[in-house]
Amino acid sequence: MKQFRQKESEPVNERLKELQQKYQRASSTVPGGPGAGQGPGGPKGGSARGGKPKDVRNTIRRLLSYLKEDKMKLIIVFIFVVISVIASIAGSYVLRPIVNNLDSDFHVWKASADAEKAGVVADSVKKLVKNLLFMGGIYLVAVAASYFQQRIMVGIAQRALQKIRNELFEKVQKLPVRFYDTNTHGELMSRFTNDVDTIGEMMTNTVVQLFSGAITILGTMIVMFYTNVWLSLLLIVMLPLIITTGGTIAKKSSRYFAAQQASIGAVNGFIEETVSGQKVVKVFCHEDSCNEDFDILNEDLRTNQVKAQFIGGLMGPVMGNLTQINYALTVIVGSVLCIARGFDYGGITIFAGYSRQFSRPINELSMQVTTIFSALAGAERVFKIMDEEPEAQDLDEAVVLEKVKGKVELKEVTFGYNPDKVILKNISLVAEPGQKVAFVGSTGAGKTTITNLLNRFYDIDSGEITIDGIPIKRIKKNNLRENIAMVLQDTHLFTGTVRENIRYGRLDATDEEVEAAAKTASAHSFIMRLSDGYDTMLEGDGANLSQGQRQLLNIARAAISKAPILVLDEATSSVDTRTEKHIEHGMDRLMKDRTTFVIAHRLSTVRNSDCIMVLEQGEIIERGTHEELLEKKGRYYKLYTGVIELD
Repeated sequence: MKQFRQKESEPVNERLKELQQKYQRASSTVPGGPGAGQGPGGPKGGSARGGKPKDVRNTIRRLLSYLKEDKMKLIIVFIFVVISVIASIAGSYVLRPIVNNLDSDFHVWKASADAEKAGVVADSVKKLVKNLLFMGGIYLVAVAASYFQQRIMVGIAQRALQKIRNELFEKVQKLPVRFYDTNTHGELMSRFTNDVDTIGEMMTNTVVQLFSGAITILGTMIVMFYTNVWLSLLLIVMLPLIITTGGTIAKKSSRYFAAQQASIGAVNGFIEETVSGQKVVKVFCHEDSCNEDFDILNEDLRTNQVKAQFIGGLMGPVMGNLTQINYALTVIVGSVLCIARGFDYGGITIFAGYSRQFSRPINELSMQVTTIFSALAGAERVFKIMDEEPEAQDLDEAVVLEKVKGKVELKEVTFGYNPDKVILKNISLVAEPGQKVAFVGSTGAGKTTITNLLNRFYDIDSGEITIDGIPIKRIKKNNLRENIAMVLQDTHLFTGTVRENIRYGRLDATDEEVEAAAKTASAHSFIMRLSDGYDTMLEGDGANLSQGQRQLLNIARAAISKAPILVLDEATSSVDTRTEKHIEHGMDRLMKDRTTFVIAHRLSTVRNSDCIMVLEQGEIIERGTHEELLEKKGRYYKLYTGVIELD
């Protein structure tokens, strides 16, 4: 029966590994870009799931570095912590004279005559009230100090989180396209939400408690030794057992908390991908398989959370019971000392309280082991993103192009997303200013890769690409991309108005220029039919627009950029023929006086190109105009006449 269950679980375990490799990718970024030599959109590599934090000391050091600017406020916080701890210890010590006075007054009352007993009681009550007021004043100071340190610390922690979020967001803006080709969006979003939130929870409470706990332990131990050495030695004997037990549980739980954070990231990545691709899921009736995969990931998350929460939850009860044992031993031994050695009742009373007070910081920190290890695991994942190699910096001698004519030349360009598989092989071509150059060929032939190289989303392995005779490596990247407008097959619109989405192509464009760009793209008429015209709010990536309308807005965005070089990557492949004609009118106006690179599967859209490049397996096998290529009766002729089809 056991063997049967094991065999039954094997396919689930294999599927879990596959899903983890997909959706925990950001925990360990794959070197070398898209997997197995594939370009963007191809199979993506993966990595094993993340383990426990590998460098706890360095992670803590980096977290503390975000508190440096609030150093003076931290000092104030720690001063308040010291005041609070000293006041708490002192308040507890005041109980000793109170108990001893009551004991002394009791003996005096017992030995007094009946007529004097009322006076003894009155004096005893006055002293008791006076001592209680004094104790209350001390505890009031402790409460006030705790209030101020907590209030200040919350502000410090939130400013630190703000810095972490800003730094993380700035870093993701600097990461190369290669990084986004190998990491899921949901996994990256998990860094900004779950991981950063756990860091904030730890910073708000645990940093102060570490310091407070240390001061409490030190101060309490000093007072305990002052009160009674023998009882203090008993506590020291118990201390290694308490620390060893807590350390063992903490070490074991840290592994499960790291696995829990990785599983949360995997679940987030799967949900994000499934929700965004819900139409595809429904079209191909994959609801059941999605549910099965989610059940596998969710079960893995549940398993890791149960282990993490159970092991972490053991800390409190175990440490609490050890504290109770220590308390009982203290009372027993203290009672013997009171009888045999004349130890005062007030001393044993406060010592019993101090034995608990001594253990309280240890218990509190042990109870927060969940927060601590979740935060450290999350922080390590955040810092892993921050430590990713950013996009290559501009060369020191990089220049800014003033007036770009638009001559583009590729000279024996060779490139592969991975070193072991070359995508482009010795590609050479020249596009004169204002020319329209088209790329056709099978899927994976390298058409889109050429445009990625032109924008320097990836750097070539060998050869050279020049614009107006200047190698693009010697052009500042921002300036290079300002001079290249792109209209892609996959449209993307941001939450905002139609006007804001068009203006995204050039943020300083006027309203008149926005409308002019829309007219150029043949988008003005449909925009005016919207409820609020150019001020119509778009949400959900323009879900309230048709695919053709979204594409027209993309064309308008490219038009407003005034870039002299234009890239059209399958810009009409996802629309119907009638809409395609409408879009082509906008693109024709857009291409006027611009050097244009067109990638298209529909060969009818590239007939009027000045030059058509036929790519197969990373090489240009034919080039020429539409008529010239038909006369050759080669690959292009067979594609155009339908003898063979593009795959």
